Amino acid sequence: MKEIIKAGKSLDQAEKVLIMIHGRGGTAQDILSMAEYLEVSKFALIAPQAENNTWYPQSFLAPREANEPSLSNALKTINDIVIDLGKEGFTKEQIYFLGFSQGACLTLDFVASNAARYGGVVAFTGGLIGEQMDHRNYHGHFDGTPIFIGSSDPDMHVPVSRVKESTVLLEGMGAKVTEIIYQNMGHTISHSEIAQVNKLIFNV
Repeated sequence: MKEIIKAGKSLDQAEKVLIMIHGRGGTAQDILSMAEYLEVSKFALIAPQAENNTWYPQSFLAPREANEPSLSNALKTINDIVIDLGKEGFTKEQIYFLGFSQGACLTLDFVASNAARYGGVVAFTGGLIGEQMDHRNYHGHFDGTPIFIGSSDPDMHVPVSRVKESTVLLEGMGAKVTEIIYQNMGHTISHSEIAQVNKLIFNV
């Protein structure tokens, strides 16, 4: 089991839970530090730590098999957290997800593989994983789950075309996607994105 860092409310006091997935080279503590800018005061915060600070070795645009077994292990890490939260009495609708960069790609791939009515999903610069997107990897229905995807045009790691393809697939699975492409934002998280997710995802 990977190291899990927790912050915010304790599970027995929280109304909702936010699972936060760091990017390549980042840490669980890095992504947790974002919480001070988000409207998540009533949330328990959970951030798994990737081994050697990376969830999978290659680009998210590489063939999926090139990122195995790390990719499957990373997806299982998130699934194990969701299962444990269910045992604690949390419904899927009380569970939210947020990821940045590699963590955003992993987040989107997990929720698309296990689509349900979640509380909300935030992907700061990411898209669905694989050289080609394979619809056979994705199952379930989002039933209106709000999803925010923000990215830069251009971005050195995430092509806008993959962001847009991901949005189409997620909407086809019943998600309510807000996709915003920022001109020359760079590979970062902007104040504008944070304002958007506070309004669209957390202020509900």
